[in-house]
Amino acid sequence: MRTGIFSAALAFLCWGLFPIYFHAVKEVPAMQILAHRMLWSLAFLLIVLALRRQWSWLGQVRQPRIFWNFVASAVLLSANWLVYIWAVNNGHVIEASLGYFINPLVNIMFGYLLLKERLRRVQWTAIALAAMGVAWLTWQSGSVPWIALFLAASFGAYGLLRKTAALGALEGLSFETMLLFPVAAGYVAWLTLHGDNAFLNTASESTRWLLVASGPITAIPLLLFASGARQIPLSILGLLQYLAPTIQFLLGVWLFKEAFSADRLVGFAMIWAALALYACEGLFQRN
Repeated sequence: MRTGIFSAALAFLCWGLFPIYFHAVKEVPAMQILAHRMLWSLAFLLIVLALRRQWSWLGQVRQPRIFWNFVASAVLLSANWLVYIWAVNNGHVIEASLGYFINPLVNIMFGYLLLKERLRRVQWTAIALAAMGVAWLTWQSGSVPWIALFLAASFGAYGLLRKTAALGALEGLSFETMLLFPVAAGYVAWLTLHGDNAFLNTASESTRWLLVASGPITAIPLLLFASGARQIPLSILGLLQYLAPTIQFLLGVWLFKEAFSADRLVGFAMIWAALALYACEGLFQRN
């Protein structure tokens, strides 16, 4: 139990600190950061698979249903990564954190709409309270918090596909990056031919090494999460998942000095109250 909690908490801590990493490589355009994240993640994952001699799953992905399921999840994952990278490097860390606060409630709605799961009264109340928070933020700012909603919806849809996927965390991410590799490699090649490859032309030496490090930075938290999730109850895992957006939110306010008015706090408070209601209800139901 203790090892599982430590592994999961460390994974969420890493994800919470991602804004610092992406801010450090902000001199590189978001699309190029995404491409390098795909390329170096695959390189790192192939090394891990080779060390573990874990190749038998490749026979499974030849089945059309499994193949196209992972094509869809790869598209959702890459879209989520791109919007998150863009958000961090354009001063929207707080709104990006909001997306991952909302995500558990989006998962509940997907379960209701797509998996025909029944919702309890308290869960409906939590969803309604979160919707009021989003509506308040929209009214106060004059625009829909599309970054938060897109991140929540895309990661929720990704989680839904992976929930029913035939492959585990390591194998699934490896196959997704294999599917994304031709697109990423082709894009980097095209940039190189046109002299627009920031990795070769404009990035500093430290930024190049940070881009190379995107492989283990992406994969290691996922492996820690997969290890921790197998050793601890879902109730504990569900509470730990709020560690990442909380750290991101605090970084946005204190480190990146993003504007956070009292009116905006009201909307966030509604969403936090919804999450607290949802978490407490979940603990009560499991005990």
